[in-house]
Parts: sequence; structure tokens; C-alpha cells
Amino acid sequence: MKSPFPGMDPYLEPHWLDVHGFLVISARNSLNEQLPEDLIATSEERVAIESDSGMEHTFGPDVRVFELPADAVNVVENTAGIVDAPYRLIAQVEPMIERYLRIIEAGTERLITVIEVVSPTNKTGDGLRAFRRKRSELLATGVNFVEIDLARSGDWKALLRPHGVARRMIAPYRVTFRVPADPEAVYLHPIRLQDRLPSIAVPLRKDDPRVRLDLQTLIDQAYTSGRYHRRLVYSKPCEPPLEPEDAAWADEVLRAAGKR
Repeated sequence: MKSPFPGMDPYLEPHWLDVHGFLVISARNSLNEQLPEDLIATSEERVAIESDSGMEHTFGPDVRVFELPADAVNVVENTAGIVDAPYRLIAQVEPMIERYLRIIEAGTERLITVIEVVSPTNKTGDGLRAFRRKRSELLATGVNFVEIDLARSGDWKALLRPHGVARRMIAPYRVTFRVPADPEAVYLHPIRLQDRLPSIAVPLRKDDPRVRLDLQTLIDQAYTSGRYHRRLVYSKPCEPPLEPEDAAWADEVLRAAGKR
């Protein structure tokens, strides 16, 4: 079953960890069906950097509950003195793993293009600074850089700096391209909520044939494979909240689809 939205479904965003992982692996598979024989798309991992804003997307905690022995209660000490409590809770915090795509040249292992499906952690605090720094390093070594931003949380304008945008270029979602051949420029493809997601041309080497990544097909597959038609509750407000104009349009779409 398909999403009631023609493009990006904003109700998927609270499930971003699952959607993100699916998009990266599916994009890798799609690219490897199209790339020249001497290029390979690979999925790589990194540990997400915790945001200093306290965003919930950084870690997935597993809280364990332990009951202290009867003779241990009231005798646990800390720097403040005696802790008088019958239970001790420990958060087993695991760092969140983020995936991204690299297109490399077979034999030489030369890095040609990096494709990032941007997460909220890449747009806030330490995660934002680390992302921008790594992007600058890659561009300086001649690597193409593509950002697919389908999550509204975080500061996308900070990710775009030092470039600014006119009002007509502002949209909830976007794809940006940076190529070493034009180092001062960012190529921006804004995506409205009402729009079908684009099929983007992936920058490679100068004489390579054009390779495209159909983002709408990828997000539709993520929706179907994740059985989100059973999980998403469209009767509730979207989280994060939509802009008023988009919220009104979304309400019309959902009512027409019998979801409200």
C-alpha cells in the first residue's frame, strides 16, 4: 500500500532511523545497477556525533532496571552523601550508527562521489560542525558531494552556509550538489511537500554517462517495505509540525484518502 502523499510523507520523519537505513542501502543497489563497470557504490558507516541541543535522534537508549538487594538499599554513597532509593536504573546507551554512500573507482579505490542522506544530527550542534568540516575536506580533494535532505528537523540553512537562499527557494526538503569543478557554488533543488520527489543526476567523472537516482521510488519502497501503512497515525498532527500552508494542504490530502 502506498502513502497518501504524492511525494515525501512527512509522517515518516519520526521513524527516520529506519527510513534512513533503507534509503542508503536501496540507493546503493540502484546505483550499482547503472554505474560504469569501473565504479562501485558502497555503503559506509560512522558513529553519529551527539548534538549539544539534546535532540532525541542521536542515541537509541536501552534502559535496564535493577532491584538492589535488601541490605544494599540506603547504603549507596555518592558525593552528595547517602542515596535513599529502592531501585537503581542504568541507561545502556548505544551510539547511533549513520550510513552514507561512497562511489569509488575499482582498482585504484579513488573516491569519486559521496552521497549523504542527511539526518537531523547532521544539522545541529557538534554534528553540524563535523559534517561541514568533512564536506570541506572532501571537496578540497576533488570529491563530488550530494546531500539529500528529507528530514525537516535541524537547521538546514546552517548546513547550507556560507550560501544563502531567496524566499522562493525555501522548501521543506531539498537536494544539494557540490562539485570540485565549481568550488564556490552550491546547486540547490528545493522540494515542496506537494511535489513528487525528483530523479536526480549523480555527478561522477567528466566523461561518465549520466546515472540517475529516483528518490520517489526509494521513499515509496521504504514506505511499503516498512509496512508504514499499518504504523502511521494520520489522524494526529504531524511531528515536527508542518508550516500552516503545508498543514492545510496535508489535511485535504488525508481527508480525500479517508485517513481523517
